[in-house]
Amino acid sequence: MSCGRPHEIPCSEVLDRVYSYLDGELDQKGYAQVKIHLEECGPCLREYGLEEVVRKLVHRYCGHEQVPADLRQKVLARIEAVRAQIESG
Repeated sequence: MSCGRPHEIPCSEVLDRVYSYLDGELDQKGYAQVKIHLEECGPCLREYGLEEVVRKLVHRYCGHEQVPADLRQKVLARIEAVRAQIESG
């Protein structure tokens, strides 16, 4: 997967590192590289499936606890706002 634009690290590498990024397992430089790439690259932001990532993170950290009903909607609304900002920027 590639958006066709040059980046410091390729799209495929960002997608391979996105879970480590979300889990805070990257060093400061690696975290910054992935963050910058995702801010610049709308296709990568969509490709790694934010809705799926959010679902997995909530499940991982909440376990079997009941998730507040409006949490999913709030997270998805924020994701859409970020996507719109990236695509218009």
